[in-house]
Amino acid sequence: MQRGTHTQPSSLRELIFDLAEDRLTPTQIIEQSLERIAQAEPYIKAWVSIDADGARRQAANQEKIDRRGALWGVPVGIKDIIDVTGQRTGCGSVVRDGTISTTDADCITSLRSSSGIVLGKTVTTEFGYFAPGPTRNPWNLEHTPGGSSSGSAAAVAAGMVPLAFGTQTAGSITRPAAFCGIAGFTTSTGEFSMKGITGLSPSLDSLGLLASTVADLCCAWSALTGASRSDEDLAQPPRLMHWEGSCLGEIETDMISAVSAAMTRLSRDGATVFDLEEDPLIQMLTGAQSTVMAYEACRERSADREQLHLLSAPLIDLFAVGLAVTDDDYNAARASIATARSYVFSRLEECDAILGPAALGAAPFGIAATGNPVLSRPWQALGLPVVTIPGLRDSKGMPLGLQLIGKPRQEQRLFAVARWIEIRLST
Repeated sequence: MQRGTHTQPSSLRELIFDLAEDRLTPTQIIEQSLERIAQAEPYIKAWVSIDADGARRQAANQEKIDRRGALWGVPVGIKDIIDVTGQRTGCGSVVRDGTISTTDADCITSLRSSSGIVLGKTVTTEFGYFAPGPTRNPWNLEHTPGGSSSGSAAAVAAGMVPLAFGTQTAGSITRPAAFCGIAGFTTSTGEFSMKGITGLSPSLDSLGLLASTVADLCCAWSALTGASRSDEDLAQPPRLMHWEGSCLGEIETDMISAVSAAMTRLSRDGATVFDLEEDPLIQMLTGAQSTVMAYEACRERSADREQLHLLSAPLIDLFAVGLAVTDDDYNAARASIATARSYVFSRLEECDAILGPAALGAAPFGIAATGNPVLSRPWQALGLPVVTIPGLRDSKGMPLGLQLIGKPRQEQRLFAVARWIEIRLST
């Protein structure tokens, strides 16, 4: 086993507090991040580019003005499908010619408005699909960090930055967060502008955040959206619907045991836990999500398809599948998703959130693939917000993650439930 370079990730919430109390300056935080990158990046390979000089200038400028946004002085990693003014958006593909972005994506505008600092671009799989980059898992360098937001997840897990942006179309936030032992948040589809982000499937693409803990995610989300943040405990333990996930794939034994133990612990602490039946509609959603993604991807990336000889085999295969999907097939898949949405939304009215495994198991051995996103596909098809909760381990000490699926436009409630669970799993 090749040992990883995992360290305790930086706490965004503690960092914000230290900055607010003038115990640290933005310049000091940037230098700490750059020092950690110098130590770990040769092994982790999380970054496409690091704008050290630009980050230092941003930090110095922030120290000269009185206005302090909620993320004042916080260095952030940006997945390399997101446009940042003056930086290249490579999308993990040789197809892109290195054109420099002249505008910021909307999410970067929000980041700058909250006084966050862009530190650089993180590795992505090619166009957010399955062909991996060079990034390795900080817990064990011989294992995948997941994809497609691989660099962002690994950079947070290795303590290089306290916050990173990613995106999800199938399982690109949930899976790498789980594999790297950190928290992830996938926004509801359409909840946050995707302008300035190179997408794959417009009806499925959504923005995501990666941080050390659920509390950190809540801080980041509130800062970026202006939503009020409450760190108070739930008035009463949550009602949780346990989703086993076995209808979609073979769940590893360690994951089954860890989830079972977690459910027992949560029940003992007062949570009401009952099962979400393995309804055929959930299984159907997986195929519908794949159909919609393939159909939309080959059309959304039609210009890039003209250079097939430069693309990876997984992406070529996706385009071939998408071209074979007829309009009728696509419309039928969308109709199936709408039918399932009504059913799942009705079940969500019975509970605070659905809780289940974030992946089939721990990060698989090898970095030639990014793992199976099958357990995320149904919820992404429905466009639901999902929080990945860290804290579990397999028998080899590798991270295992839970995913908590909530109701659209009720993110603060979802964060509160996720924090309640995270606290109990970490004690």
